[in-house]
Amino acid sequence: MWRDICMKVGIIGNGTHSKRIQKILKKIGINFFIYKPNNPSYYNKKDFEKLKKNEIIFILSPNHTHFNYIKKLYKNRYIFCEKPPVIKKKELIMLKKIPYGKIYFNYNFRFLKISKALGLSQKYNLKNLVYANILAGHGLSLKKEYKKSWRSSKIKCPKGVFEIVSIHWIDLINYHYKIKKIERPELINHSKIGTSFDTSHIKLTLNNNAIINIFSSYRTPLIKKILFVFENGIIEHSENYIEIRGPAINLDKNRFFKKPKLIEKIFVSELKDYENSLLKSVNFFLKISKNKKKFSKKLFNCSLDSNAHILR
Repeated sequence: MWRDICMKVGIIGNGTHSKRIQKILKKIGINFFIYKPNNPSYYNKKDFEKLKKNEIIFILSPNHTHFNYIKKLYKNRYIFCEKPPVIKKKELIMLKKIPYGKIYFNYNFRFLKISKALGLSQKYNLKNLVYANILAGHGLSLKKEYKKSWRSSKIKCPKGVFEIVSIHWIDLINYHYKIKKIERPELINHSKIGTSFDTSHIKLTLNNNAIINIFSSYRTPLIKKILFVFENGIIEHSENYIEIRGPAINLDKNRFFKKPKLIEKIFVSELKDYENSLLKSVNFFLKISKNKKKFSKKLFNCSLDSNAHILR
């Protein structure tokens, strides 16, 4: 599909996530130049000039570097930038002044199966969302490399897991619904490794007064439990399945309430779901770039709104 793309591609960063994107690009037959900001070539003007010759740039470097690269490279190029777009309010204000048409931010959770399930809520007449609880964690801070990672540094990653993981879930809510209020996050460094935060909790309120709780951590066993409660049904993601249930009224022979009937059951392989979401996000970006079209202002503003929610 992409082997006939004639635009030159450059990548900033060569870390774990960058290698995921590189794997996708190789698989679909796209060659690229890697600019590695963490080695001496970061200060090599010659290498940066090579990077600037590319018409498509993937910014896959640490969060605190994103705006600096966008500012230097957005003119006459398509930009794929990892989330969050920025980590400072003043940068967000300046980012709003940059033309949006060729900039895409990688909130790839929009392409997860749970996102697709939320999109089916109206089809199955689940009605308004009332409550949601999102619990996601794994033991990254237990790994030896975490101590030296930019993720554990408060200077490079001021809000830790909140700005890396929770922002994905905040964006998913923002993408499907309207956030009215977001409380100050509870940020904790349970591991005492590094200076940033490995655990976070946030409470959101939607325009219809639905309450959303989001817990993210790098200091727990692998866990993912997601529950969306609607007026007329439930969407629940636990282990390897997403269940959509409804309607709310489901009575036994004695007229007591039972769990709503199963409408649809979706199998989910966590790794494949994540990999597919990333692939779909990259493909969406490349399709717009290849056809030399513009990303919508609505999409750009949604991404910046999600970013703004973690900077309050």
